[in-house]
Amino acid sequence: MTLPLKKLNPFGSGNLLELEPAQTIHARHVDGRHARWRLALLWLTQLVFYGVPWLHVGGHQAVLFDLEARRFHLFGAVLVPQDLIWLTLLLVASALLLFFATALMGRVWCGFACPQTVYTALFTWIERRCEGDRLARQRLDAAPWTLNKLRRRGAKHLLWVAVSLWTGLSLVGWFTPMRELAPAALTAATGPWESFWILFYGLATWGNAGFLREKVCLHMCPYARFQGALMDEHSLHVGYDPRRGEPRGHHARDKRPAGQGDCVDCTLCVQVCPTGIDIRQGLQSACINCGLCIDACDTVMDKLQAPRGLIRFTSLHELAQPAPAGAATGTGQGWTAPAPLPRRLAAALRRPRVALYGGLLLACATALAVGLWQRPTLRLDVQRDRSVMAREVVDAQGQVQVENLYRVRVVNASAAARTVRLVAVSEDPTLQPQLSPDQALSLAGAEERQVTLRLSLPATPGPAAATGPLPLRLHAVDASTDATARNVPLAEAATTFWQAR
Repeated sequence: MTLPLKKLNPFGSGNLLELEPAQTIHARHVDGRHARWRLALLWLTQLVFYGVPWLHVGGHQAVLFDLEARRFHLFGAVLVPQDLIWLTLLLVASALLLFFATALMGRVWCGFACPQTVYTALFTWIERRCEGDRLARQRLDAAPWTLNKLRRRGAKHLLWVAVSLWTGLSLVGWFTPMRELAPAALTAATGPWESFWILFYGLATWGNAGFLREKVCLHMCPYARFQGALMDEHSLHVGYDPRRGEPRGHHARDKRPAGQGDCVDCTLCVQVCPTGIDIRQGLQSACINCGLCIDACDTVMDKLQAPRGLIRFTSLHELAQPAPAGAATGTGQGWTAPAPLPRRLAAALRRPRVALYGGLLLACATALAVGLWQRPTLRLDVQRDRSVMAREVVDAQGQVQVENLYRVRVVNASAAARTVRLVAVSEDPTLQPQLSPDQALSLAGAEERQVTLRLSLPATPGPAAATGPLPLRLHAVDASTDATARNVPLAEAATTFWQAR
């Protein structure tokens, strides 16, 4: 929404400008290909947000960010703190995707997938069902409080609150098992933190999507401010073509005044805009590239039997070019519909900035996919006991042994249970370190186990090893009876064995 400005009395307070009170924006409903794309993405994003916490894989919630246990469950895979690098890479890939989309099509993320846009569209749909279309809502705003107004406003807010609370519950369900959280919420038995976040996020949804709406995009969201650094004159954005539309004026289908452009000044493009701007004033930071003004203008052009594209996804470079051959500037005559958007996007991919962002995004996504595919599902972390470097003990046969103590952490980084056995392997084939206790470890899915192990060697293992620490490797092997499986380590860790002094 554009904020009207007015000059102050120069002998007044000394302020140069004063903002007039903002008016409530009631966007008009419009149907078209961009509106259908927005609706499809609304369904897709909310199906993921509301539905994924209810999915289960292998007895566990498919996606669960268990912060207390420091475990991220992702469709059977379990990410532990050692996998933080993959989370970092995911954030980098998300940032590169945002840069790539912005360099290609401006604020297309804002118009089609941003949560603020999605929930504002959802709340506006509820408002339209309860109070009517744009004119009906404006009349209801101006009307005094009656039983009809109270009934309509009450139904709207009741539905808004229900959606907001369900949204808060769904958000917490990504961090707390949903099949435990939902029954607890229905009986008001949720914990203090769960209750706080359900109510906090529900209140934020109700306030942002129900009342603030476009003000979040205009005054609170930082993305609208730094998008200029990500765009250039070739980036596609929703734009009005003044070469074809100006001078604007009202006219019928077959009664165009001489020298008049295609724009009939119907203001439908302003009425359908969620932020209330006039796209005919040029590229503006308040434009979220939703394309609804394109749908509105296309319907008018169809009625006038004029080619579509007076408002379209275009670029500053294209609008600065001379009119196409055969098209008369300022008359609206001789113009043809623009090339299909997919073809123009394919051409835009060859731009250096877009190609750079796309190449970095592809490399980052490939590294992330390969890394997650090859990540170990079992981890070993070995630390020597700090209190005792080495000690001599006598075994059951009366032989003197040198013993080292180790603290071993075994992490099952998968959702499936498994049984493993720890085996110590020396680089010297003549040395056979004895491990105690020598027993299998049964690990549940995503379980972490810490055990204390003792490794022992004869007190005189040989001159090659007596001069310093012995390099050893600790292997975790499948505890099955299959000999081949037991020879293949599932995980390994390097350590050393010290002689007694």
